Amino acid sequence: MTVESTAARKPRRSSKRTSAAKTPQSSEPQLVQLLTPEGERVEHPDYAIDLSGDELRGLYRDMVLTRRFDAEATALQRQGELGLWASLLGQEAAQIGSGRALRDDDYVFPTYREHGVAWCRGVDPTNLLGMFRGVNHGGWDPTTNNFHLYTIVIGSQTLHATGYAMGVAKDGADSAVIAYFGDGASSQGDVAEAFTFSAVYNAPVVFFCQNNQWAISEPTEKQMRVPLYQRAQGFGFPGVRVDGNDVLACLAVTRSALERARRGEGPTLVEAFTYRMGAHTTSDDPTKYRADEERAAWEAKDPILRLRAYLEKQGLADAAFFTALEEESETLGKRVREVVRAMPDPDRLAIFDHAYADGSPLVDEERAQFAAYQASFAEEGN
Repeated sequence: MTVESTAARKPRRSSKRTSAAKTPQSSEPQLVQLLTPEGERVEHPDYAIDLSGDELRGLYRDMVLTRRFDAEATALQRQGELGLWASLLGQEAAQIGSGRALRDDDYVFPTYREHGVAWCRGVDPTNLLGMFRGVNHGGWDPTTNNFHLYTIVIGSQTLHATGYAMGVAKDGADSAVIAYFGDGASSQGDVAEAFTFSAVYNAPVVFFCQNNQWAISEPTEKQMRVPLYQRAQGFGFPGVRVDGNDVLACLAVTRSALERARRGEGPTLVEAFTYRMGAHTTSDDPTKYRADEERAAWEAKDPILRLRAYLEKQGLADAAFFTALEEESETLGKRVREVVRAMPDPDRLAIFDHAYADGSPLVDEERAQFAAYQASFAEEGN
């Protein structure tokens, strides 16, 4: 299966009966927000948060460097250095806010777009690129940072997270598990099964859905008839919708959900309501299915710009801070370029080495055939 969800195909013309159907709403969506798009601080009765200047500047730095890395990876793909790239542009607050809410002993199950969460877990950004360059199957040890390898199959990581969380509970540990997925993945059966098992077994897992409103070319209104976070009610656990472009709110809501899980109160569904400002992947063209005006409206809610506005209004960051960060950003981009281009090609025969623990006559035969095929090019002088 590719990164394209079965629920995320090109929109088809609706029948009159379907288009005439009314969308039932159990209530108006409630959005947790602590920082407005204009950079004004607001309070919420259930999600108080008090961060120091250093912590706020740290969140800003995280988002800026993550965006710079993401932009460099996109450019490398366009230059033919990567086979594919899934950009997180516009989703930095959701990922950095939730990522910084985690403890070291918590465990993360990502999809293929959680570059910001990987940054928070201490995974070297260049290690994310080996799979997209085709030189490895994931360039980091999941146990080192408690950050699982990227999952390409849509939605399956929610089941993996649930099973892992059930094991955590049986071991008596007080750590929590978080599973990331998108609105398109929420239409997959794996996600519904994960919700069922996590609720029945009271698993300490947080389901963090980044609702960027487009499952490739399929809008959310063609996937669901109630706000996504309200789906949790039917499985027996709470759901909350947070402003996914507000890093403070994402941090506060995720921290609360993780603490609830650690207390033995079971799963929570967090819907980070955000927007994918770029393409689904570099093989996608979003201009074919969404309007420029829509993107422009969401650019005004940019997560990085709103936190910068707050820092400047509060006198928490000066010109020297932003200049130094820009220099650090360029240094990161240069390092990413150099490391990717220096990645060695893998041994082509290594793919046969680990198919079976004890070997297989069929695999041995296939290895010999492929080795002979490769040798034929050398004989021809190519």
